[in-house]
Amino acid sequence: MTANRAFKKRVRARAAQTGESYTAALRHIRSHRGATVPTTEPTDPIETPTLRLAVAQTTPLEDPRDSAGMRARGAEIRALMQRAHDGGARLVHLPEAALCFPSKTLLSSRPGEIAESDWTQFDFRTHDAEIAGIRAHARALGLWTVIGAPTRTSDASPAARPRLSMLVVDATGAVAARYDERLLSRTKQTYMYEAGSQGVTFTIDGLTFGCVSGLEGLFGDLFSDYEAEGVNGVLYSTAGPSDPGAEESLSSSAAVAARQNGVWVSYAVHADKAPDAPAGIAAPDGRWAARCVSSAEPALAFADVGRRTEGGPREWRRAMLEAHRSGTNR
Repeated sequence: MTANRAFKKRVRARAAQTGESYTAALRHIRSHRGATVPTTEPTDPIETPTLRLAVAQTTPLEDPRDSAGMRARGAEIRALMQRAHDGGARLVHLPEAALCFPSKTLLSSRPGEIAESDWTQFDFRTHDAEIAGIRAHARALGLWTVIGAPTRTSDASPAARPRLSMLVVDATGAVAARYDERLLSRTKQTYMYEAGSQGVTFTIDGLTFGCVSGLEGLFGDLFSDYEAEGVNGVLYSTAGPSDPGAEESLSSSAAVAARQNGVWVSYAVHADKAPDAPAGIAAPDGRWAARCVSSAEPALAFADVGRRTEGGPREWRRAMLEAHRSGTNR
């Protein structure tokens, strides 16, 4: 039993080091089926890529007509990008609708009531100019930047509903990918936004990330779907819960999703939620590797993110889920 445990430990160590599956690591250690197990460690270790990730909490803005406020938010974000770059980050992750997360009552077609949103009140000209400035700054810094923002097609009418997106801006300032929030809250779905339809992943320096937004952190299946696609981490951008006292519900869900799926989860949130649940980066074991300050101010937290660990536990979990979904475990 002791020898068997030691052997399994070596196989898992090989899998963790190389990023390959438990089965592949087992094949490497065994020269052929039934052969004697080599007593020396592998002589061809494979370097595991790492990436320094910065997650941000930013000052919220709710008035869709506040042009000066949007410009101030843009300046704050560019300052955080500079700090992320100076701290060695390759990627900075920002919250949902970081320039302006419009109040449902301020944007309402019937002021003071919750009704169909009047998007002609949203200052898209200033907003889009600030997005362009953020893209230019990403290019100048060579910094990948993921930011939440309402987006719409260029030919959309001024009153058309936008999507609530996460823009993945690469180191050249180009929008390399765009994720549109799929599972909208009841108010968002009924009065404000058009829903997205599919998940989005992107790869940087050999590491792959998925995206979720808003209240989607409460839906574990989205994280499991990304895990099945082989991501190393999930970037979760949110404004935080609207219900007072519920701030920890989303951050706790992020940490649980990290542990259940064995992936990194970056939780970017508006700074007004930070006193109870600041932005942070959860490691694959569900513990917080880094968190921002617990005060309502813009801030960053850094973590060195690596390839997810493959091996027996992950393969067992996948097999159990597949059996459950197919009904073969009955």
